[in-house]
Parts: sequence; C-alpha cells; structure tokens
Amino acid sequence: MLIKIFVARLFSKYIARKNIRWIKKPLLAQDTVFQTLVNTAKNTSFGKDHSFEKITSYELWKKNVPIRNYEGIKKYIDKVISGEENVLWPGKPLYFSKTSGTTSGAKYIPITKASMPNHIRAARDAILCYIYETKNTSIINGKMIFLQGSPKLYRTGGVLTGRLSGIVAHHIPFYLKRNRLPSYRVNCISDWEQKVDAIVEETINQNMTVIGGIPPWVKMYFEKLQKKTNCAIKDVFKNFEVFIYGGVNFAPYKNSFEELIGKKVSGIEFYPASEGFIAYQDSQKEEGLLLCVDHGIFYEFIPSEEFFNKNPSRICLADVEVNKDYVIILNTNAGLWGYNIGDTVKFVSTAPYRILVTGRISHFTSAFGEHVIAQEVEKSLVQTINKHNAVVVDFHVAPQVNPLEGLPFHEWFVEFDSPPKNISLFENSLDLALQNLNTYYKDLVSGGVLGKLKITRVEKNGFIEYMKSVGRLGGQNKTPRLSNNREIAEKLNKFK
Repeated sequence: MLIKIFVARLFSKYIARKNIRWIKKPLLAQDTVFQTLVNTAKNTSFGKDHSFEKITSYELWKKNVPIRNYEGIKKYIDKVISGEENVLWPGKPLYFSKTSGTTSGAKYIPITKASMPNHIRAARDAILCYIYETKNTSIINGKMIFLQGSPKLYRTGGVLTGRLSGIVAHHIPFYLKRNRLPSYRVNCISDWEQKVDAIVEETINQNMTVIGGIPPWVKMYFEKLQKKTNCAIKDVFKNFEVFIYGGVNFAPYKNSFEELIGKKVSGIEFYPASEGFIAYQDSQKEEGLLLCVDHGIFYEFIPSEEFFNKNPSRICLADVEVNKDYVIILNTNAGLWGYNIGDTVKFVSTAPYRILVTGRISHFTSAFGEHVIAQEVEKSLVQTINKHNAVVVDFHVAPQVNPLEGLPFHEWFVEFDSPPKNISLFENSLDLALQNLNTYYKDLVSGGVLGKLKITRVEKNGFIEYMKSVGRLGGQNKTPRLSNNREIAEKLNKFK
C-alpha cells in the first residue's frame, strides 16, 4: 500500500511538471496544434475541398473554413458511414460517439486513433492534479465508480459505435481497472433504473472513495442508497472524499447533495464532450476549468452577443477577454472543422486560460426580446435558494406567451427537495435576482410588457419521470435548463 501511495505521489508530480510546459506557453501550444491539424488533414476530402495546402495563417483559415454545426458536416459523416476513408481525417475513425437531438436526428461524432488518448489523458490529469495539490492519496486505496452509459458497442458503416462514456470505459488505464466499478455485467444493463439498483447492490459494501457522473443521475444513485440503508452517504461510504462531475452546472444541486451526503466532499469538474475533452478543474483553490490547449484541439471563439449576426467576429485564443461570453468553436484531430458544439464559455483567467461553461447558445428564453441565458437563470436560482434555505432537485424555464389572464411571463418548473416556507416570497426574490442579472428582462417587467415569473411545482421525481417518458433516462442525458418554446414545458405539465 505504501508503494502504491509513493507511486501515486511521484506520478502526480511528474504530470504536474510536464503539463507546466503547455500551461505556461498556451499560445505556442495552440499554434503547434493548428499547424499539425492542417498538415495532417490536407489530403483528406475535407482538406482538399477547403484548400488546406494553402492555409499558412489563421486569417487564411477563417477565409477557407466556415463555421458549421452537425448539419453542416453531415454530408462528410455520411461518406464515412458509407465506408469511404480519408474524409475528415486520415483513414477511418476508431469509433462513432452517438448522441441525440438535432434536426438530423442522431449525431455520429467521429473519435480517431489520434483523438481517443486525449479523452483519457485529460480525465487522468485532473485526478492527478487533485492528488498533487492536496497531497491526498487516500482516494487510491478505495474503489471508484463512474455512472455512465453502456459499454456495449455496435457497428455503423464498419465503425464501432456507442455512447462516449461507454466508449471510454474500454480505455480505462490498467492501474485503475482493479479499483473501478461497476462491473462490466452491471454496466451493460440497458434499463437505467435497473442498472442503478444493481450498482447499489454492487457498491453498498465497498470502500468507495471516488464517485462520478452527471449530478442528477448520481443523486438518483445516492437516494436509492439512502432508502436502502436509511443512512446518509457519509455513513454508507465512510471514506468517500471526491465527487467528479460534469455536463451541467453543479451549483443548483449543491445543497441537495450536501444533505444527501451529510458532509462536504471535494469536487473535480470535467468538461468532456463527444467532440473532445475541452477542460478540467486543475485546482481546488482557483476558479474555473483549465482549457486543454495541448490536446489535439484548436479553439476559436465567437462573442455570444454577435453569434446570430451576419458576420460575427471570429477570434483565436490570443484575443479572448475575461468575463465575456463566447460560443466555443472546435477544430480537432477527430476531423471536426470550424465546428460549433453549441456551448458558451466565459474566461475567468488568461494566465493560465481557465473557463466557466455558461450554457448553450441554443438554450435561451427570448420570446419577448430579453435573451435570458442559462448562466443567468442558474445564478439567480442559486442566490434565491441560499436566501430562502430551499433545496432544488431540478428545474426548467419556458416562456408563457398566451396566459389565460394577465401579462405573459416566464414559467419556472421546479422540483423541490426542500421547498421554501413562502413560495410567493421565493418567486419575488427569484424575479428580482433575474432582473439584476439581465437588464432587458428588467426593462420588460418594469415596462409592463412581462409579468413577474411564476413557479410551477413539479412532483417528487417528476424530472426523472419526464426523462423516462421521452426515453432519455440516465447516462449522458440531462434536461435543458431553459427553452424558447413550450415543448418541454407542456410535457412537464403532466408531472406537476
């Protein structure tokens, strides 16, 4: 055991010092990535179509390679699926990560031999950064679990296909496999509720030190453990010390988790995506996630307020500013070019480059011109629940354009774990908090165009039941926090 601890400390020190090279010279790292990407892909179909051989600068890059979403590259993906090689990246992808939810139906995101190691590397380094900074090696003595999708894969056009988390499960480093749960058999259970029940049985008597996953599904796991044992999680897993999460803003879940766990635990936040591992929390002391500038991704950014303009600004890392929202654009060694993943980020530091994920450019409420974004609703909710000692499980915001009476308003569908004593006072506080964060919303309310927001209570486990009803329970799926229409709202009405 002492040898294991010694090796962990030594390895974490080695990785920390190694990473300093690109952390201290991020622009050089990005330039190297840029040149490597262009040179490697110049003879692919995409490279030829966009004259990669002539691109010698970022300015030429912008002229030759437009910003696209999945629909914009789908014709190239279809060629790969049909069996064609050297389309977006040399050869064929190792995998397709299948994700849901576009106008084209399912998305098939390529993962290549070049890009796959970066997913593993970034996750590993995040944990090693924690060990190096805190000197806490006790976590390696126990078991760790990551609630994830099934590792079962199938072929699409000859390419192995599955969920990202399931694909990653096949590449866990050998030194972690003995400590990792759940078992392959349990991980392959397709029904999410049955899977979580099986995970409870498999882990309940284990020495769990690290637990990870998307917060709503980890919460479901914790609740089942608590129901079975009638104990707080800290009493079930006495050595549980680190919670690894990503996919959604954790702040609205914080109070709920602390109540379930019964103590505060350290958190490590990941920012993974099928398109690439973008950033991770490298420090327990500093705000934000370290941008992975040396991991096969060349980043571009578009100011969020300009994104829907005809000719928005398009900049590289050298020109970003702190405390400004950007749509993040990826160019990757998986063969994604000028690719808009739909996320918005804000830099909190440029030395080193650290970001916060602020939302989705497509997830906003602007039925009245207010353009309220995810960061604003999340921040206003956190402020309000702290003020009123409430605990929120999940929420969704949608416009009510045609109420039966009165002015239109924002309707908040909220599932409380511990509701406020006075819901009217809670609504007023929440509305004022949102007004303070969004001047357009404030002007519309004060001008009598919009009424104050209204909360619709969602029943216990209502969001879980909603996700089940639309076939998106568990795994990497999560409920959008806000929408510009009432598609989700109308379905949530069934669970109030």
